[in-house]
Amino acid sequence: MSIWGKMTRKANIHQYLKEDIKFQKTLKARDLMALGIGAVIGTGIFILPGTVAATTSGPGIILSFLVAALVCATAAMCYAEFASSLPVAGSAYSYGNIIFGQFIGWVIGWALILEYMLAVAAVSVGFSAYFSAFLKGFSIHLPQAISGPLDPSHHTYVNLIAMVVIWLITWMLSRGMKSSMRINDFMVVIKIAIIALFIIVGLFYVKPKNWSPFLPFGANGVLTGAATVFFAYLGFDAVSASAPEVKDPQKNLPIGIIGTLIIATILYMAVSTVLTGMLPYSKLNVADPVTFALQFFQRNGVAGVISVGAMAGMFTMMVTMIYSSSRLVYAIGRDGLLPKFLGKINDENHLPNHSLVTVTIIISIMGGFINLGQLAELVNIGTLIAFSFVSIGIIPLRRRKDIKNDGFKVPLYPVLPIISLLLCLYLMTHLRLETWVASLIWFVIGAVIYFAYGMNHSNVHVSEK
Repeated sequence: MSIWGKMTRKANIHQYLKEDIKFQKTLKARDLMALGIGAVIGTGIFILPGTVAATTSGPGIILSFLVAALVCATAAMCYAEFASSLPVAGSAYSYGNIIFGQFIGWVIGWALILEYMLAVAAVSVGFSAYFSAFLKGFSIHLPQAISGPLDPSHHTYVNLIAMVVIWLITWMLSRGMKSSMRINDFMVVIKIAIIALFIIVGLFYVKPKNWSPFLPFGANGVLTGAATVFFAYLGFDAVSASAPEVKDPQKNLPIGIIGTLIIATILYMAVSTVLTGMLPYSKLNVADPVTFALQFFQRNGVAGVISVGAMAGMFTMMVTMIYSSSRLVYAIGRDGLLPKFLGKINDENHLPNHSLVTVTIIISIMGGFINLGQLAELVNIGTLIAFSFVSIGIIPLRRRKDIKNDGFKVPLYPVLPIISLLLCLYLMTHLRLETWVASLIWFVIGAVIYFAYGMNHSNVHVSEK
C-alpha cells in the first residue's frame, strides 16, 4: 500500500466495537453530566464573570455567556450525533479515523493529547496554590522547595502537591469506574452547592441600579465578551470519550453532552447576574471578584467557603481530563499508532491501566517540574482543531450507509455543522502568534512520530465501505 493509501485508510467501526466491548458498561446519563460539569465548571466561574464584566461587557456579561453557550452548542450537537452514531473509545480521534482516514485521525488525537494533558498539568498547579493557601489558614506552611516548579534560582525544586493530587486521582480511577464516579459525583454536588450558596447569599446584596447601564460597551462588548468566555465551556467534549463504558450510549451520551452545556450555562449566567448586581461592574476587575464582592459586604466566612469550591472544581476537572486522556491514549495504542501495550485492557477490572499510568507519569512531571506559563493557551487550539473536524465531519457521516444512528441527529443539517466549523475557525484566528508557533512545533513532532512509527505499525482494518 502506498504512503497516501496508508494515510487515508478509514477504520472499520465493527473492529472498534469488537475491541471496546471489553469495557464494562456502568455509566448513566447522570454520571456523564457529572463528568461534563466537572470539566466545564472550574475556577473560571469565580473569576470570568467579574473580570470580563469590568473590562469588556459590563452587566451584559450575562448575555455574553448566553451567546458563547449558543456558539458552543453548535459543536456540542455535532459531538452528540457522532457519539450516538459511533459509541467507541477515543472520541474525536476515532471519529476522524472512521470518517476522514488515519492521518487526520492522528492529527485530531495528537491535538487532544495536547489539550487534555496540558489542561490537567496547568490546573494541578492552580490546585496546589489554593491548597497551600488553605493550609496557611491553619498555620501550616509548606517548605518553599516543594512548592513550585524546578527553578533553583528561586529555591523551588518540585510542586509536590500538584504531583500528589494527580496520582491520587489516578489511584481513584484505577479502582474502577463505579467507585470513581461516586466520588466524582459527590465532589460535583459540593461544587454546585457552593455556587448555589454564593447565589443565595449574594441575592440579599443585589441592587438593581448596578445593572444600569446594562450595555456600557454596546452590543460589540457583549460579542467580544462572548469570544472571551467561550473557552469557559470547553470540556464537554471529554464526555464522548466514555462511550464504550456507557449504558444505552445512543440515548445517554447526547443527554450527557447537551445536558452539561445547559447546566453550565445556567450556573454561569446566575453567578454573573448576582455578581454584577452586588457591585458596580467597574469594581470587579480583580483576580478574585466573587471573593472580593463577599468580603466587601463582610461575608468573610462565605468567601472562605468559595476557596473550597474552587478546589472541588479543579479536582473534578482533573478527574474528567485524566480519565479522557487515558481513554484517548488507549484508543491510539489499540490502533497501533502508539506502542500496543497502551491499548491493553486489564482483565481484572476492565480498565486501560497501562495508558492511565503512562499519561499520569507525563502529566505529573509537567505539573511538578515545568513552569507551564503561557503554554496553557495551547489547550484552546487543540480543542478548536478537534471541534472543527467533528463539525464538518457530520456531512460525510450522514452519507455513510454502513453507519446507522437511531439516536440524536444535528438539526438544521447541513447548515448548523457548517456554521459550527466557521465559528471555530473564527475563534482560532484570535489566538496569539506564539500559540500558533508552539502548536506548529507540537504537530511537527506528531508528524515525525506518525511517519516514523505509527503508519507502519497500524493494525486498523480498512472500512468495508
